[in-house]
Amino acid sequence: MGIFSKIKDAIFGRKAKANVPPSTSGFPGKASSPTGTPMQDVQTDDVDVEAILAAEAESKGQDLNWRTSIVDLMKLLDIDSSLSNRKVLAQELGYTGDLDGSAEMNMWLHKATMRELEKNGGRVPAEMID
Repeated sequence: MGIFSKIKDAIFGRKAKANVPPSTSGFPGKASSPTGTPMQDVQTDDVDVEAILAAEAESKGQDLNWRTSIVDLMKLLDIDSSLSNRKVLAQELGYTGDLDGSAEMNMWLHKATMRELEKNGGRVPAEMID
């Protein structure tokens, strides 16, 4: 399982865990918990990414800048945010710059991750994608 899949499954799986009512349109998808355990069917076209992440941040009581930081986003989801994992994520998402952990790379990764979540059925605020 790739790093992006872990991020997506962690967010989409939290929707299933919270028993948020699924949308009536689109195709159902399978969600997994952060450990990869299959969970109930989830509609993947109505996942409010920001609301899920905000609730997670509130429940953990951590002061993380997950709205703009890929490192903090990964920490929030209990995913290893090491440079080696971010390099893998960068390759998965098609980053063509230096894989050096620079601010440029990390900002690109956050926006690319949010764009991919949107492509996979998540609702993501425009400011997290642009």
